[in-house]
Amino acid sequence: MPLKVLFIGGTGQISYPCVERAVMQGHDVSVYNRGLTGNPLPARVTSIAGELGSAAYTELAKARYDVICQFIAFTPDQIARDIELFSGNCGQYIFISSASVYQKPPRHYVITEETPAINPYWPYSQAKIACEELLTNSGNLAWTIVRPSHTVRTRLPIMLGDGDVVARRMLDGEPTIVAGDGHTPWTLTRSIDFAWPFVGLFGKDAALREVFHITSDRAHLWDDIQRTIARLLGVEAKIVHVPTDTLIKYNPDWVGPLLGDKAWTAIFDNSKVKHVAGDFSCAENLDEILAEPIQHLKQRFSKSRPPRGELDALIDRICAAQGALG
Repeated sequence: MPLKVLFIGGTGQISYPCVERAVMQGHDVSVYNRGLTGNPLPARVTSIAGELGSAAYTELAKARYDVICQFIAFTPDQIARDIELFSGNCGQYIFISSASVYQKPPRHYVITEETPAINPYWPYSQAKIACEELLTNSGNLAWTIVRPSHTVRTRLPIMLGDGDVVARRMLDGEPTIVAGDGHTPWTLTRSIDFAWPFVGLFGKDAALREVFHITSDRAHLWDDIQRTIARLLGVEAKIVHVPTDTLIKYNPDWVGPLLGDKAWTAIFDNSKVKHVAGDFSCAENLDEILAEPIQHLKQRFSKSRPPRGELDALIDRICAAQGALG
C-alpha cells in the first residue's frame, strides 16, 4: 500500500538512494532540506525547502505523514524537538543513528542489535546514543531506530583523513596509512543495497519501537580495501602500517574515527532486519562495492584535485618515522 513519506534530508550519501527506492515502491514522497545540493530529486518527489527548527519545519507535523525518515539529526536537542513536534502526528518516525554506537572495544566478533551501545571514544557516537535514549523513553512517538555502518556511494572508504587526499597520494605514488596490521575485518555496504531493506521497514508494525542495523553480511580486510582502491585507480598501493596508539598521539582528532570505530572488527548479523523487511543481499565483491565511489572520484578529479596541505605533511612525517624503524 502506498504511504505518505517524508525524508528530512534526502539528498545525502545514504538518503538519496532511499528516496529513489521509496519512489520505485510507489510511495508518495516528500523531501525537506535546505535545497542547496545540486542533485536533482527523482520525478514525483515533492521538495520542501527549509531549515531544521524553522517555522516551515514546525508545519510538517500538520501533514500527518505515515513515515518520517530523520537523516540529519545528530544531537539530543534536535531529537527532543522532533519528539515534541511529531508525537501523535505520524505513523512511524525513523531515526538514522549509527553502527558506531556499538560497544568499543567489542566483546564479541559478531555484532547484533543486542550488543550494548557503549562508545567511550567518539563524541559523535555518544550523541547518537543520547538521541536513541530519548526516543526509547518517549511515550507517544512510534519510533524505529536504524543503524547504518560504513555505507558508500560518492566517497572512498578510508580509515582516516580525507579520501580524495588519499586517492591523490596513491595516484602520485606516495605512501598511505592503514592503522594496525591491515588485517582487521571491516564491513562496507553500498547505499543502494541499504535502501532496499530500509524502505522495507516502512509501515511495518513489527518495526515499531525496535532497533535495526542494515549492513552487508560480508567483511573485508582494510589492506584489501586500500589495495583495491589503488588498483581501480590504475596504480599500486604503498601501504604503511602504523599502530593506532601511535596515530592518535600524532593527531588526537583521530581517536574517535579509529578507537571509536574503524580500528575494531565490524561483522554484523542482519537476521533481525531480514525478518521484518524481507531477505536482501548486498554486493560482496570489492570491485563492485567501490565502482560508484571510484566513478564519483574520477568526476571530481577531472575538474580539480585537492592541493597538498597539512594532512599530507602529517602523513609524510608519520610514514617517515615508521619507515625509520626498519
